[in-house]
Amino acid sequence: MASLDSLVSFFLSTLFVTIVSSQTQCRNLESIISFGDSITDTGNLVGLSDRNHLPVTAFLPYGETFFHHPTGRSCNGRIIIDFIAEFLGLPHVPPFYGSKNGNFEKGVNFAVAGATALETSILEKRGIYYPHSNISLGIQLKTFKESLPNLCGSPTDCRDMIGNAFIIMGEIGGNDFNFAFFVNKTSEVKELVPLVITKISSAIVELVDMGGRTFLVPGNFPLGCSATYLTLYQTSNKEEYDPLTGCLTWLNDFSEYYNEKLQAELNRLSKLYPHVNIIYGDYFNALLRLYQEPSKFGFMDRPLPACCGLGGPYNFTLSKKCGSVGVKYCSDPSKYVNWDGVHMTEAAYKWIADGLLKGPYTIPSFHWLCLGSKIKSKESLDT
Repeated sequence: MASLDSLVSFFLSTLFVTIVSSQTQCRNLESIISFGDSITDTGNLVGLSDRNHLPVTAFLPYGETFFHHPTGRSCNGRIIIDFIAEFLGLPHVPPFYGSKNGNFEKGVNFAVAGATALETSILEKRGIYYPHSNISLGIQLKTFKESLPNLCGSPTDCRDMIGNAFIIMGEIGGNDFNFAFFVNKTSEVKELVPLVITKISSAIVELVDMGGRTFLVPGNFPLGCSATYLTLYQTSNKEEYDPLTGCLTWLNDFSEYYNEKLQAELNRLSKLYPHVNIIYGDYFNALLRLYQEPSKFGFMDRPLPACCGLGGPYNFTLSKKCGSVGVKYCSDPSKYVNWDGVHMTEAAYKWIADGLLKGPYTIPSFHWLCLGSKIKSKESLDT
């Protein structure tokens, strides 16, 4: 029988090998690179806008809770990407567009409110016209590639930078569907799903080829719980509503359909690139639980109305948007899930971020504490 000393020695040596082995597979996430739409925009739309025609996010009450001034975020305070940055010990990710002499060493954000995954021309061919933003995912990616010499210098340094970055791919694609629903192209929306997913997949592959190794790819929110859609598609037919949440069932079914197709593509990519972390962010269920059990998370019992808005059962009117003259907001946004009819409050975004960072709303689960060793070269990336 082996002596106690030899057993202890064997255990410690095994533990040491295990720790060293796991650390070599870890990645030190040194920055955040982000693409997307208003869910992730930290000021790009404002930076791109004419000073005389600024979006509503350039005015109070946007930003009043945390920053105490508008930042271009579509929220009363911080959004999901801010909580992720804080969790990783990184500064809030600055917008790329409109930034003069910006410091992008720890992160850069190309997400623009109103952005689509598909080019505007593709949507217009299907009769989907919504002149809000021409910044598609492809344009964001092109801008990123063109800016690399200024962001990181040499090709080797850029590959290292991309390899050590946490790349947030969206949420993107939601506006492709929103713009179709807004102009009542409900029957055509499902045709957009494979096109949107292919565009996201192609962007991921392009970034992997550039050295990207860690991705968060969010799915869509439960659209049927949005004050915008609850107002737009309001009906006296009670069977169209979820009896537990009051959300429109058919719209949530569409979100789930899209999310399932997106996950299938991400699974395919994960098998194709086993050395890459491609993480699905389950925004749908991370948000839906707040509508299912609002009091459990500190929200009021009727969480569907917007905090900032005007009119109707959901405190939302399309022509009277939050940030416009005469539109008021609630006294305590922390009790509301919905901020302006489209976007969530800081309180809701914090719960969503917690669900991603602490579980269980990422697939596969991501070991955030495994951040030990830096990727230093192309060779180590490929290894």
